[in-house]
Amino acid sequence: MRVFVTGGSGFVGQRLIGALKARGDEVRGLARSDKAAGTVRAAGAEPVRGELDDAEALRRGMEGCDAVVHAAAMVKTWGEPEEFFRVNVEGTQRVLDAARAAKVKVVVHVGSEAMFVGGAPIVQADESWKRPEKPLGLYPLTKGLAEERVRAANGQDGLRTVVVRPRFVWGKGDLAVLPEMVEKVRKGQFRWIGGGRYPTSTCHVANVVEGILLAMEKGRGGEAYFLTDGPPVEFRAFISQLLETAGVKVPEGELPRGVAQVLATVAETAWRVLPLGGEPPIHRSVLRLIGEEVTVNDAKARAELGYVGRMTLDAGLAEMRG
Repeated sequence: MRVFVTGGSGFVGQRLIGALKARGDEVRGLARSDKAAGTVRAAGAEPVRGELDDAEALRRGMEGCDAVVHAAAMVKTWGEPEEFFRVNVEGTQRVLDAARAAKVKVVVHVGSEAMFVGGAPIVQADESWKRPEKPLGLYPLTKGLAEERVRAANGQDGLRTVVVRPRFVWGKGDLAVLPEMVEKVRKGQFRWIGGGRYPTSTCHVANVVEGILLAMEKGRGGEAYFLTDGPPVEFRAFISQLLETAGVKVPEGELPRGVAQVLATVAETAWRVLPLGGEPPIHRSVLRLIGEEVTVNDAKARAELGYVGRMTLDAGLAEMRG
């Protein structure tokens, strides 16, 4: 197959390119900078210079391709609304438009359980859940809108669209979550919200790739599939193990959840109305995603796609230690 990947220089994208190349596929990857192009090339794909708002780059990248994996997104907790909408919503629409024009057979979109933040607690969520009327935060809002466009595009010009939603992606090569936690620990800013002893679903990057490849092959058009490592784990125990792989002493400090929620609300308000630089030190959407139970049910992916989640917790941690 010929496959075009957006976000190829990212954590999931690099691992995906390696898996595609290993099975003999020809891969191209969108690269927004020289550095990203080098990363895409090193992963094994042909870089295509451009961004999500570059229709010509998308056209060149998808020409002659059988499949597209859209893994690029603005994954931040704070920023300008215009940028979130430009990248996550309008960028996704351009990917879909280019895929239809290039007669691509399937687009697999990497979504997120974050789209449900702002509604009921995300506890044993499955694919029947509806987006909240008022998502909490720009990332949850725009990821939800992007997914709606992907699913609505199914069947247009013969295109099959499928969404995968991995929860808490982790593993060797993590470019965002673990490095940020390590930095906060070293600065003395890390606290366990409510003690941290609540369940969480997780998904190793190798299992994310497994799910993407299966969705590409077997996913039903217009459908979404949660992906996890299997049964939930305790958040505090899991994060402690991740921090230990980075050689960081696990902190003991705790912050009551109610206090954290008040601090987040005050901080976000202050950053909106005052000329403060950077971003708030704590966010309400982040508290909903890692400061309380977030568990999802991947039974649909296991039943329909034959998804297994072959990378175990122990094997994933061993890979990180190595």
